[in-house]
Amino acid sequence: MHVVKTIPITPVPTAQAPRARATPKGRVASAAARAQVEALCADLPPRKDLLIEHLHRLQDAEQALRPQALAALAERLRLSQTEVFEVASFYHHVRLLDDETPAPPVTVRVCTSLSCAMAGGHGLHRELKDTLVDSGVAVEEAPCIGRCHQAPAACVGQHEMGHATAATVQAALRAGQTGPVALPDVVAYAAYREGGGYRLLQDLHAGLRAPQQVLDELQASQLKGLGGAGFPAARKWGLVKAEAGPRHMVVNLDEGEVGTFKDGHLLSTDPHRMLEGMLVACQVVGIARVWIYLRDEYHAARQVLQRELDALLANPPIPADAMPVIELRRGAGAYICGEESALIESVEGKRGMPRLRPPYVAQLGAFGRPTLAHNHETLSWVRDIVEKGGAWFASHGRRGRTGLRRFSVSGRVNRPGVHLAPAGISVRELIDELAGGMLPGHELYAYLPGGASGGILPASKAHLPLDFDGGAPSGQETLASHGCFVGSMAVVVLSQHDRARDAALNLMRFFEHESCGQCTPCRGGTVQASQLMAQAHWNEALMEDLSFVMREASICGLGQAAPNPMDSVRRHFPHEVQALKDRT
Repeated sequence: MHVVKTIPITPVPTAQAPRARATPKGRVASAAARAQVEALCADLPPRKDLLIEHLHRLQDAEQALRPQALAALAERLRLSQTEVFEVASFYHHVRLLDDETPAPPVTVRVCTSLSCAMAGGHGLHRELKDTLVDSGVAVEEAPCIGRCHQAPAACVGQHEMGHATAATVQAALRAGQTGPVALPDVVAYAAYREGGGYRLLQDLHAGLRAPQQVLDELQASQLKGLGGAGFPAARKWGLVKAEAGPRHMVVNLDEGEVGTFKDGHLLSTDPHRMLEGMLVACQVVGIARVWIYLRDEYHAARQVLQRELDALLANPPIPADAMPVIELRRGAGAYICGEESALIESVEGKRGMPRLRPPYVAQLGAFGRPTLAHNHETLSWVRDIVEKGGAWFASHGRRGRTGLRRFSVSGRVNRPGVHLAPAGISVRELIDELAGGMLPGHELYAYLPGGASGGILPASKAHLPLDFDGGAPSGQETLASHGCFVGSMAVVVLSQHDRARDAALNLMRFFEHESCGQCTPCRGGTVQASQLMAQAHWNEALMEDLSFVMREASICGLGQAAPNPMDSVRRHFPHEVQALKDRT
């Protein structure tokens, strides 16, 4: 017979519940640090999603963030110090210092991205580094500050400068000009109302115009999202409207694509046209909360937008209880936050890392709610389209395309800037009809049709229509057929004095700097591509494999499109690749 031995079990004493910690784990903040954080952030609610706004308050005051301040901030927001540090260290415009190292009195950022590099940005950066070496002023390279049409550009603190020179930068420093400049040509709230502004919004609220009428006009206009993706606006509104409420909206003003500055121009001149389009979308789709996310480099425009938002909310055109909750959020120097899901992560107070899809933000966006995402230019067309009719907008265009587009034009042209043109215009027409032709002594050699990610085309392709390729007339030659796209419609013009290979390397280094680091194909691929492209002999077989992996395995459009400049040189400028081999 088998006997089972019984083993007595000694009861384990019941453990007492652990006491709640009075402070987060990690460094204990000093009383002075707590007092400083409370004083600087007194009017900010202690919410996790406002973490980045808190970081800006501290950095603007101290020119840096220190461990004691981060510890005090973690206490205030009831976050772990790890959470605060990982967010602070993600964004380029945050300077982290220890408690002893003195902070620079001001930081000068010099743009060295493509348009500014062509205009001498690298030389300006070196000259300022040499001349300001003993001043305590920090001099840094900036990937892009949205003034490509005024290259080379610099930012002295929050003072944006176009056509910068070492002399003008030093003069600004001597005069203490480190704050945002005034923008004189803004259409303010009262003037916008006098010109018929917000009447469409009032008609919608009063029932004089039905939401479906607005959707019908948008559909007839064939308006597409003009931030880069080109998704039909009416369809996007309908998708979000079909989801259960509450619904949210984000306005993407974080244009950081090299060569792009049109939204900054519109915001600095006529902000209410966008704001009315935003509020009309809220009425039609049924949106309860809106976040306007503005890139940090647009310091003067941020002042304008805050002032005009305050005026709008103080005297709204419709009852206050019918208005959505509107929050203005300030970016912190991260190109990746132009991607809509990364932007939403940043709005929620996190690192700006793109989300895996599905679900899409129209289904699960800001704070877990269906979210409508648009850029400034798209929303700025809503009033005109509804008032003049969708057919009016669709009547413009060339080569079978429909609509109007604003192009950011920079590089070797006489009149760089924002130019309004019919969809489907060619780069040759854009240069000759609107940009004043090529600079004296320069001939068109190559061009970027869509900013850093849109690829590079030779002058022999200057006849191609500059527009989204979806819906192109049958048999028409398109940008996509040559491995390029129009994206945010940032056109950078190169001449015979430039080299596509140099431009492509500049762009790849931009992507390397701006990769969020979340996925290996992008994080490692941009580094390896930059190294390969810097070699005299290009290993084209390895480049081809690397391009394939980045395109197929990267999480978001940054890594998927980053190989475009490299692939464009190999495809359209093989003579440049061979020429360096021959010389070596």
